[in-house]
Amino acid sequence: MPRTRLSPEVFALPVQQLRDGYYSDAYFNCAKGVLEAQDLHPLVTMQVFQKQKRALLGGVDEALAMLKLCAGRYAGEAAARSWAPGWDRLEVAALHDGDEVAAWETVLTIAGDYSLFAHLETVFLGALTRRTLIGTNVRRVVDAAAGKPILFFPARFDLYPVQSGDGYAAHVAGALGVSTDAQASWWGGKGIGTVPHGLIAACGGDTVLATRRFADTYYPELNVTALVDFDNDCVGTSLACARALGDRLWGVRLDTSETLVDRSLWAGMGSFRPTGVAPELVRAVRRALDAEGFQRVRIVVSGGFTAERISAFEAAGVPADAYGVGSSLLRGIADFTADVVRLEGAPCAKVGREHRPNPRLERVE
Repeated sequence: MPRTRLSPEVFALPVQQLRDGYYSDAYFNCAKGVLEAQDLHPLVTMQVFQKQKRALLGGVDEALAMLKLCAGRYAGEAAARSWAPGWDRLEVAALHDGDEVAAWETVLTIAGDYSLFAHLETVFLGALTRRTLIGTNVRRVVDAAAGKPILFFPARFDLYPVQSGDGYAAHVAGALGVSTDAQASWWGGKGIGTVPHGLIAACGGDTVLATRRFADTYYPELNVTALVDFDNDCVGTSLACARALGDRLWGVRLDTSETLVDRSLWAGMGSFRPTGVAPELVRAVRRALDAEGFQRVRIVVSGGFTAERISAFEAAGVPADAYGVGSSLLRGIADFTADVVRLEGAPCAKVGREHRPNPRLERVE
C-alpha cells in the first residue's frame, strides 16, 4: 500500500460532536474540563500501543483526522464561544495503516498541551482498535489463501456505520473485494457480489433464470457469479448455469448450509464429513465443469470460512478459486491503550508503564 495518508475530509467525521466530547468517556471530558477551568496547560507525551499480539495496524489515518480536526479548546463566553484549533500546537508521530506491529510497540505519540486533546482518547483508541482487529483478521485469511482472492463479506453481521472504515482496513490488508459501496468508499471502489438467494426465490426458485436476468442487467459491468446451492445440487446447478450463460458466466459460488449434505455427495458418504461446503463438494463441482469444457468458470466458496479452514483447504489442494469470508473477520481482540508517560519533559507514568520510543514512527504534518 502507498505510504501517503488519507485526507481528514475522507472520514466525514461528526466534528462538532467530537469536539464537544459527545462520544468520549465522561472522565476524559472531566479531565479536560478541570484543565480548562483552572487554566492548566501541562505539556505531556502520550503513547499508544496494543499488547495482545502481532497485528496489522489500522485506523491510524482516522485517528489522525480526529486530532487534526478536533484537538483544541473553546474560547470566549458561552453565548459566543469559538473553537481554537490545537493541532498546530501538538507534535504527533505515527506509523502507517498497513504496518505490521508487535505487542507493546508504540504506534502513535502525541506531545503537547494535554488540555487540547484529553477529550479525544476514547475515539481515537476506538478507531485504532476496530480497524486493527479487522485488518489483522483479513491479513490472516489472505495469507492462508496463498494468493487466491479473499472477498470481504461481513457487512450483514454488524451495524452499517462501521462499513466504510472496516472496508478500508480490509482493503489495506489485501482483500480483493468488498460487498458494499460504503466499504469501498475511502479508496473510490465499488461493492461486488453474486446472484443472491433472494433473487433466485423471486424468480420462482430457478437459479438459471435468476442468473440470466442478472447477466442481462449487469453484464459485462459486473462479473456474473451464480449462487448454486439453492436446490442443494451444486453440481447440477453449476452445469445448468454454465450451459445457459456461456461466456457471460464468470463463476459459481458454493454456500451450502453446514447442516446440509449436497445431493452430489450422497452416494459417497461415510469416509469424510459431508456437510456444508466440504472439500469433496468443491472437487465434484470442478470435475463436472471441467468434463464439459467449462475450465474457465471459477469456483467461489463461502459459509463459515476462517483462516484455519482456508489453510486446511489449501493444504489439501481443494480447487477453490476464491474465498468469501464473513463474520469470522469481526471476532477477536486488538485493544489499544494510551498512557501519558512524560510530563514537562520528565518521566511520569503509572507503575508498569514507561516511555517506549519507536524509531519507526514518522512525524505527521
